[in-house]
Amino acid sequence: LVEYIIVFYFFFFVSAEIMRHSQVGVATNNWHNVISNIKMAENNDFSVEELVELMEKRGLEGVHEINSRYGGVDKLCMRLRTSINEGLCDALNIEARRRHYGSNYIPPKPPKSFFRHAWEAMQDMTLLILIVAAVVSLGLSFYPNAETSENDKKAEWIEGSAIFFAVLVVVLVTAGNNYTKDKQFRGLQSNIEKEQKFTVVREGIAQQILVRDIVVGDICMVKYGDLIPADGVVLQCNDLKLDESALTGESDLIRKGPDLDLMVLSGTHVMEGSGRIVVTAVGLNSQSGIIMKLLGTAQNEKSEIQENHHPIETDNVDCKQSKAKLKQNSKARQSNTEKSVLQAKLTRLSKQIGVAGTFVALLTIAVLVIRHSIEKFVFEKREFVVDDIHDYVQFVIIGITVLVIAVPEGLPLAVTLSLAYSVKKMMKDNNLVRHLYACETMGNATAICSDKTGEFCKSIPDWDWIPERIRQLLLYCISVNSSYSSQTLACGPAQGYGSKRKQLGNKTECALLGFLLDLGQNYESVRQQITEESLVKVYTFNSVRKSMSTVIKLQDSTRTGYRLFSKGASEVILKKCKFILNQQAEPVEISEKMLKFLLKDVVESMASNGLRTICLAYKDFVLHDSTNVNDEIYSDTIDWDDEASVLCNLTCIALVGIQDPVRPEVPAAIRNCQKAGITVRMVTGDNLNTARSIALQCGIIDPGGDFLVLEGPTFNQRIRDENGQVQQALLDKIWPNLRVLARSSPTDKYILVKGIIESKLSKNREVVAVTGDGTNDGPALRKADVGFAMGIAGTDVAKEASDIILTDDNFISIVKAVMWGRNVYDSISKFLQFQLTVNLVAVMVAFVGACSIEDSPLKVA
Repeated sequence: LVEYIIVFYFFFFVSAEIMRHSQVGVATNNWHNVISNIKMAENNDFSVEELVELMEKRGLEGVHEINSRYGGVDKLCMRLRTSINEGLCDALNIEARRRHYGSNYIPPKPPKSFFRHAWEAMQDMTLLILIVAAVVSLGLSFYPNAETSENDKKAEWIEGSAIFFAVLVVVLVTAGNNYTKDKQFRGLQSNIEKEQKFTVVREGIAQQILVRDIVVGDICMVKYGDLIPADGVVLQCNDLKLDESALTGESDLIRKGPDLDLMVLSGTHVMEGSGRIVVTAVGLNSQSGIIMKLLGTAQNEKSEIQENHHPIETDNVDCKQSKAKLKQNSKARQSNTEKSVLQAKLTRLSKQIGVAGTFVALLTIAVLVIRHSIEKFVFEKREFVVDDIHDYVQFVIIGITVLVIAVPEGLPLAVTLSLAYSVKKMMKDNNLVRHLYACETMGNATAICSDKTGEFCKSIPDWDWIPERIRQLLLYCISVNSSYSSQTLACGPAQGYGSKRKQLGNKTECALLGFLLDLGQNYESVRQQITEESLVKVYTFNSVRKSMSTVIKLQDSTRTGYRLFSKGASEVILKKCKFILNQQAEPVEISEKMLKFLLKDVVESMASNGLRTICLAYKDFVLHDSTNVNDEIYSDTIDWDDEASVLCNLTCIALVGIQDPVRPEVPAAIRNCQKAGITVRMVTGDNLNTARSIALQCGIIDPGGDFLVLEGPTFNQRIRDENGQVQQALLDKIWPNLRVLARSSPTDKYILVKGIIESKLSKNREVVAVTGDGTNDGPALRKADVGFAMGIAGTDVAKEASDIILTDDNFISIVKAVMWGRNVYDSISKFLQFQLTVNLVAVMVAFVGACSIEDSPLKVA
C-alpha cells in the first residue's frame, strides 16, 4: 500500500509540474526538464548553502574538510555527479544545474534612471543659482509695483518662467547626455563579456565556452595567465600559484596542491602553473559574487544564498580584507579615468572659462549695482524701497546670463558623440575599447612600446637526416613539456608540411607542435599515454626561469627512474647542459670551446636572421646503477623542490629556430606613425640579434640613424645609481634614442614606460601606449596612458589590465586606434573653435550692452 501511495504521489507531482510549466508545443521538453529537476533533488545531496560554506574554508582547513567530510576530491566529484576525465555530458543535466545552482553571471547594479540623471544634473551650482533667481523673479512679479505699467505687469511672470524653462532644457540635455553615455558604457561591457571564454572538459573533449555558460560540476582547465571564472576545487595541478590579492588582500602568491590548499576562488589570477578544477559555486553564490553584493556593485537578486546564508557578515578577516581591497580597486579604476589627456585639457579649459565667465559676470553685476545705486540714491536722492529689490535681482539675473553665455554647454555632448562614433568605428577595426577615455587618449599618443608574436620557421622541409632516437626525444620533449591546452589542428584534409593549421594556446608551443607534425609525429598519442595526472613535477615558465621543465617516469622497462625534459631560451638552457647529442644520437660532453661556438656561431647566427632560438634538453635520473655517461644516479629520493640541483647537467637534444614573420602591412604602418610624430619602440624578451633583425625589417630602426639597441641587464645597469635605485636623470639620457630593448623583463618594461611618462624633457609630457600579452605585463599596461592587450595570444590578466583589446593581434590596428583618436581631437577642436567664438562675442555684447542700458541685450524686445 505504501509503495502504491509513493508511486501515485510521484506521478501526481510530475503531472502538476508539467501543467504548471507547460506551454503549447513544448510539453515534451518540459517533461524532460521536470524529470531532470527531480533527479537533481533526489540524487544530489549538495545544496547551494553547503557548497558556499565549503568554499569559505582556506588552506589546510579546506583540505581537511574535503578529505574528512567528503572522502577526497574523487568522492566530491561523485557527489556532484561529474566525471573527472569526461566532465559533464548531458545538455539537459547542464540546464538543470543552471536552474538549481544558478548561472555564472553577476548581474550589474541597475542603471541609473533618466530621472536620477536629471536630479544629479540639477545639483550644478550655476543651475541652483538660476533656480533661486527664477523663484525670486516670479515672487516679485506678483508684488505690486506702482512704477510698472499694466502691460509690463502682465508680462513680468514670463522672465521667471523663461529661466525655469531654460534650466529645464539644460537639465534634460545633460541628463540625456549622461544617460546615453551610461548606456554606451554598458554596451561596451556587454561586448567584453561576449568575448570572455574559458576551456572546460565536456563529453571528454576540451572546448571553449562562454564564461557565463559555466555551471557547477564543470571541469575547467586553468593555466598560466587565466582569470579564474568561478569558485572550484583543485583536482590536479602542476606548480599552480594564484594571485588572490584582488579578493583576499594577500599579496603573496598562494600555492595550490593536494596537501596545501585546494580552494580556488573566482576573480583570482593564475600566475604560475596549470591544472584542472571542478566548479563548486558560480555567479552570485561565488565568494566574489557575495562580496560584490555586499559592496553594492551587483544587483541583489533574490536567491537561496541571500535568504538563508550570510557567510561574509561574520568577522572573517579575509572577507574584510576582500571588501577593502575591492573598494580600493574600485577607487583605482575611478582615478584611472583622470589620466585622460583630453579630459585633463578640457577640465583645465572649463576651469579657465568658468573663472573668466565668473569674473565678467561679477564685474557686470558690480557695474550695474554701483551705477543703479549712484543714480537712484545719490543723484535722485531716493529712499530704498522694496521695489529696488526687483532691480537688484534683475542685475543678478543679467550677471548669471553672462556666465551662462560664457560656458560652452554643448561641449560634453560633442565629446560624447565624437567618442561614441569613434568607438563604434574602432570595433570594426579590431579594437575592442574597454575604457572610453582610451579612445581619445590614443589621439595624443607620442610613443608606442610594442611586443611581437611568432610562428615556427618552416624553411627546411627535409627532415630525413634526423636519427630516430632524436626524433623520439623531440616527440616526448615537446609533447609532454608543453601546456596540454596548446594544440595545433589541421584546417583541411592536408596533414603534411605546409598545410594550414589552427593554433590554440601558447604560440611558441603551437609552433613546436607544428614542427612535430612536419616530422610526421603524433603528439596526441603521447599525451594520451602520459596524462597530466601522471606528471611527477612541472617547473612552469616564468620571466625569471625563462624556461619550462617537466618530470615524468622513465618509459624504459629495463630501467627505473625519472626523465626530465626542459625547453627555454638557448643561452639559459645551454649553460645548464653538460652533454649534447651528436649525429649518431650519442651524448658528447660540451667543452668550454664548444659552448662558446654554440652561443656565438649558432645561436647568434640564427638570431641575426630573425630567429628566436629555443634549446630542448633532457636528463635521466636512474635508480642505483647506469652505464650511460649522461645519467644521474640516485639511491633514495629526489628533492624536486631543489630546482638548482635538478636543472643541471642536462643533455642538449636540439636548438630550434622560431621565426616571427613580419606582416606585410606593418612597415608601412610604422612609417605612418613616424610621420605622425609617434616613436615606435620594440620591447621584447627575445635575443638582441633577433630583436635588431626584426626591428630593421619593420623599419623601427634605420641603419644610418642615431638609435640605441640595448639588452635588459645593460639597460638596468645604465639607469641605476650605485645604490641600485632607478634615477630619472639617467633614464632621460637613454629613452629618447632607445628603439629596441631586448631580453627585457616585465619590470624593465614598466620602468621604461614609467620613466617616459614622468620625464620632464619635453614641454608637453609624453603620452605612451603599450602592448602586452603576458600576465607579468599587467603593471606596464596599467601604468601606460593606453594599454593594448592581445585578443588572441593575450592572457586574461593582460586583458583585464588593458584599456583596448586588439582582437586580431595586429600592429596596424593600433595605428587605426591613433587615427580614430585624432578624429575625436579634430571634431572637438572644430567644435571649440566655433563655440568659443560665438560665446566670446555673446559675452562681450552682453557685458557692454548690460552696462550701457542696464538690461540684457540678448533677449527679444
